[in-house]
Parts: sequence; C-alpha cells; structure tokens
Amino acid sequence: MLKIIRNMRELDFSALMEIYAEGNRENGLEMWPELPEGQRILMAEQGFYQYLRECFFPTPGAVYCLWEVRGRGVSALRLEPYRDGLLLEALETCPNDRRQGYAKALIQAVTEWLADRGSVRVYSHVSKRNQPSLATHKACGFQKILDYAVYADGSVLRNCCTLLWTQ
Repeated sequence: MLKIIRNMRELDFSALMEIYAEGNRENGLEMWPELPEGQRILMAEQGFYQYLRECFFPTPGAVYCLWEVRGRGVSALRLEPYRDGLLLEALETCPNDRRQGYAKALIQAVTEWLADRGSVRVYSHVSKRNQPSLATHKACGFQKILDYAVYADGSVLRNCCTLLWTQ
C-alpha cells in the first residue's frame, strides 16, 4: 500500500532507516572509514535526518513515498521538484524484501497517484551499473533520455543516466 509523507511529523524515521540500512552502511564507510561501524552508521543516519529536516521537507512539493506490506515499510523513494516535473530519487528496498516486486509496485503506485493529479514528467537518475533498478524503471514506463545525470545544483554524474516517465 502506498503511503505519502509530506513532513517530518508524519515520518517514522527509525522504520525508514531499516529500508536504508545498507545505504547508510555504505555511505558511513565511504565518509568516515576511520570510525567503528556503529558510529559510521549513526553519522550517516544523522546526516540523513538533517537533510530531510532542513532541505528536503521544506521544499514545496517534496514528498516521501513508502510501499508498505502488512503495515511495514519495505520500499521507499523521494519525489521533489526538478526542471519541468519531479525527480524520483533514493529508490530503495530492504535487502530481505528484494526481488518481490515492491520497488515496481511503489513506482507504479506513485506514477498512478501523480497521473490522478494531472499530467506530470518524472525524471530519475540511475547508476548505469544498477541493472535491477534500470530494469524496474523500464518495466514502469521510464525511458532513457540522457547518458548522464544533471542534478538541481548543476553537478553532473557520468556514471548515471537520466530516465523519464510521462503520463
């Protein structure tokens, strides 16, 4: 079931961190390799929380989207204004819940929710090496439009491609 979250008060941050546990472990190792694992994960989670509180949720139109199964979040993504549409980012599924179609179900529910509100373009930047995510996006109607990603701050990532979904 799709759950739309519009502010920090609606967000169960601990439950969200279960979805992003693998990413937080990887980010912590990359950013603070000298720290013990527990501290690295805590630092990554604190940075995530600060970003959501200070940057993401204050952005008009930004929402977090969760796919819940039996009341538990199993997949998540963020949507925020981007160019002439929205940017789908931070798509993640709990490792133990992967390969069950939850990311696809989440993306399809989100695009249906958006389509019900009018015509919209949804962009997504995906690593060229992330074949499961690329396949999921394609199955949900996304098409590759650029062989690189341009973020809102103007930075360019050549190891990612830009995908587009239109109603």
